[in-house]
Amino acid sequence: MSTPPPGNAPLPIAAPERTRKLVWALLRPHRTQAVLAAVALLGAAGLSLLTAPLLGGVVDLAASRNTGAITGRVVLLALAALGQGGLAFGGLVLASRLGERVLAELREGFVDSVLALPLERIEEGGSGDLTSRVTEDVAAVSEAVRQAFPTFVQSALVIGLTLFGLLALDWRFAAAALVAVPIQVATARWYLRRSGPLYAAQRVAAAGEQQQLLDSFGGAATVRAFRLAEDHVAAVGRRVDTTNGLVVEVTRTQTRFFGRLNSAELLGLAAVLGMGFVLVDARLVTIGAASAAALYFANLFGPVNSVLFLLDTLQSATAGLARLVGVIDERPRAGAGTGAVPADGSVKAVGLRHAYVAGHEVLRGVDLDIPAGSTVALVGASGGGKSTLAKLIAGIHRPTAGSVHLGGVALADLDPVALREAVVLVTQEVHTFAGTLAEDLALAAPGADADAVRGALATVGALDWALALPDGLDTRVGAGGHELTVVQAQQVALARLVLADPALAILDEATAEAGSSGARVLETAAAEALRGRTGIVVAHRLSQAAAADLVLVLDRGQVVEQGHHDTLVAAGGRYARLWAAWSTDRA
Repeated sequence: MSTPPPGNAPLPIAAPERTRKLVWALLRPHRTQAVLAAVALLGAAGLSLLTAPLLGGVVDLAASRNTGAITGRVVLLALAALGQGGLAFGGLVLASRLGERVLAELREGFVDSVLALPLERIEEGGSGDLTSRVTEDVAAVSEAVRQAFPTFVQSALVIGLTLFGLLALDWRFAAAALVAVPIQVATARWYLRRSGPLYAAQRVAAAGEQQQLLDSFGGAATVRAFRLAEDHVAAVGRRVDTTNGLVVEVTRTQTRFFGRLNSAELLGLAAVLGMGFVLVDARLVTIGAASAAALYFANLFGPVNSVLFLLDTLQSATAGLARLVGVIDERPRAGAGTGAVPADGSVKAVGLRHAYVAGHEVLRGVDLDIPAGSTVALVGASGGGKSTLAKLIAGIHRPTAGSVHLGGVALADLDPVALREAVVLVTQEVHTFAGTLAEDLALAAPGADADAVRGALATVGALDWALALPDGLDTRVGAGGHELTVVQAQQVALARLVLADPALAILDEATAEAGSSGARVLETAAAEALRGRTGIVVAHRLSQAAAADLVLVLDRGQVVEQGHHDTLVAAGGRYARLWAAWSTDRA
């Protein structure tokens, strides 16, 4: 079976403006909760400002030997601390809940878009690219939503109000504190200019590394057969070296970033202390006020470093978010076609050509005319184009040339939803979803009741063994659950097909993984599942072709013979030779 080379057209990355619009769209329904969180965090930041002047007052009282009033200041400090802690806790809880809600909606949108993407588009982008978005990018955004963003907002509020507090003590303290700002601003701008592209490049490199590993491990048999192990190890090494080089560059950039911030803190604190000495010496402020100013500035170290350090995390999350939004925007939208509905399951293809790589056609000028309700078998040697033809008819790939019509409507005119309802493709690679067997089956028809589920199982001959499971249809299957046999898993896939009830069903070697006895069971199940609908069967066993209404023999991307089984056997051509060889093997 021919497949396109992966990674030719990476999945898109959304522009910053588009990313901001989507985030705002997700936040808009939760405006009230966002406002409440902001008010609580603002209140907490405001109460935190009371600490420095209250401590400064304690210093003045101690200097004047008025120790009796110190108790009252200490009580106020305790109340301020309790109030600050309560408001900060409430604000962070509200912000975290809001973030989790938005994150859940973002994840759902991402998964929905991935599932709606044509397989061809995923193959073009490469599974490594998609895998890295599902894992690393989602993790980066999750970390930002759960930890970085609430802390960033809280720290930014503390910084703003602390500068206001310095100004309230004496404008000259605020002016002295601002000495550090140019260095901090320049450092932040310098860092953001470098870290954003670095994180984006690191994401791309990680995706390439995963893609190379998947290719090498997935094709291990071929790699060993052609003695390509050294080449693949070298390719993996180059990918890893690229990723590691970017990690080192990120670490070097972070080290320089924090070194510059430490210089800004040292300069700013020296300026505030120096200004305090001058003002106290001139008797313009008290020692307590100067102490409060120094405490204010020292208390800025944590929030300022948090804000600037979290810019690092937010940059990483922004890079990941842009990659998630890019996939969301790639999702085909319902209604993209003309709105036409296939009249039946008939298939007509004219002049079909397809090439995964330019200049290397897998199909060359294939014509089909399949009446509604009939079953067609595609046979031929491996690499002849059978699976590619099946995927073109299923709408998974778009033909390089030619057209496919289903029920009188061009596939190109069907929107994705209508196409999924009209065509179902079942391959030999069957996945059993984690959950109960009933839930697994209901994925194909969410509105199906228990009778419909039982009926679908009965149609494919699976009801008896399904009811005999430890908990019947409520038995958990899939990862961590009851392990189904190859035949049972394929019967479940065929039962899903029955529940989905498409006009056209395509079986791509759906019995290939079963043994001889299992294949006979699946052939019967497949025949029952196809009853009453148009069926296209990529035949692994020629007994399926013998039972079909029409047999198409493909070789090197062309239909070299077609007709009923008996007619083709009598003709003594290519199909007759395939049948004779197959029959001899079964004798």
